[in-house]
Amino acid sequence: MTRVIALAGASLIALATAAHAGDPPKLPTAAQSDPIANKVMQGFPPPPDKIVRFGNGTSGKFPGTRWAFSHIRELVPTASVWRGEGAVSVLPRAMRDIDKIAVTTMDGKAITFGDMPALTYADGLLVLHKGKVIYEKYFGAGDAHKPHIAFSVTKSFVGTLAAVLAAQGKLDPDAQIVKYVPELKDSAYGDATVREVMDMTIGVKYSENYSDPKAEVFDYARAGGMVPQPPGYSGPKNFYDFLVKLQKEGEHGKVFAYKTSNAEVLAWIVKRASGKSLADLLSTEIWQKLGTEEDAYFMVDSIGTESGGGGLNTTLRDLARFGEMIRNKGKFNGRQVIPEAAAAEVAKGGDKAKFAHAAYKTLPGWSYHDMWWHTDNENGAFAARGIYGQSIYIDPKAEMVIVRYASHPYAANAANDPVTLPSYYALAKELMKK
Repeated sequence: MTRVIALAGASLIALATAAHAGDPPKLPTAAQSDPIANKVMQGFPPPPDKIVRFGNGTSGKFPGTRWAFSHIRELVPTASVWRGEGAVSVLPRAMRDIDKIAVTTMDGKAITFGDMPALTYADGLLVLHKGKVIYEKYFGAGDAHKPHIAFSVTKSFVGTLAAVLAAQGKLDPDAQIVKYVPELKDSAYGDATVREVMDMTIGVKYSENYSDPKAEVFDYARAGGMVPQPPGYSGPKNFYDFLVKLQKEGEHGKVFAYKTSNAEVLAWIVKRASGKSLADLLSTEIWQKLGTEEDAYFMVDSIGTESGGGGLNTTLRDLARFGEMIRNKGKFNGRQVIPEAAAAEVAKGGDKAKFAHAAYKTLPGWSYHDMWWHTDNENGAFAARGIYGQSIYIDPKAEMVIVRYASHPYAANAANDPVTLPSYYALAKELMKK
């Protein structure tokens, strides 16, 4: 394991940071915004100008995010995902120098794989090839034993748990959502199926536009306590109260539309179907069986409800264990962690025509299924993706898993995809050479 601290450097959910768009202002580089070099939150107490807080919003604005994303449980309430009492599973190592691999970005620039972490403000990057760690580096506040927020990578965990429950016969993807959550009968989800919510083909009035302060994503975040509630706030105080108020807009099942509210609805469904909290379900069905190194944890709302849309925090190594298990058809460390049918389900890809409606410029020809993103490229690669650069990238043909935690200045992954995706493709091509 290599730790990297660059030069020079303040937070929690950076939903208030504008998405990447047109002529952005010149921002500090990864080196210049490094929270360790800049002594952010260091000292007892830290100097006033180096303190990061949730309540005043400093934990939600770059560069405060570079410290906060690795320290969520020091800022807000959380629920632990217990790793259990078993032994830690081994991650074999066969380290390789891959930093010099040539990459051509989507913008036509020549870089190397080793340039990618700084260009994407990575806090940690780990690569598995054939189940062995070939690369592991940490940057800024990132650390091997420190959980980092996964943001919407969380959705892929929830989608996987739903696939597990379906394989166990505890959840019917073709059933109406109200079979499990009757409280949603008067909401946008009252006439939708579980499958439609799993694939995000729900017609619901909910905007995920981070550059629009009136977008429903901010109402969601305030209800869940993921951003500070302003003085006099009178809106929903928890995820449940927020979800039941959402209204229909458009038709279900017609087109893909990425909306975090769908993941929270699916989290509610899997809790009802299993009779367990999200933290306990993840612990018993996956985390303990993987032999993880550390407990994971979820951010929770005011009544202790875990955020299934973006609140999971894990270490990078444990994220790699999860990704390798999915790549290996549900097996890891000599045991079948999840049913093979569940792993096959999340890996099979979705409807390209429905996905195309979203018009993601950096994701042509992709699809979405079970809350996983599918490249549908020649290698059958698929991914879990979270804002600010969080990623699990699984390439079955190259036998490769890449996991990255990051604190990019911009929320939308269109800001880092032009560097990230070509780097992943280039590495896969190199690893497949005889």
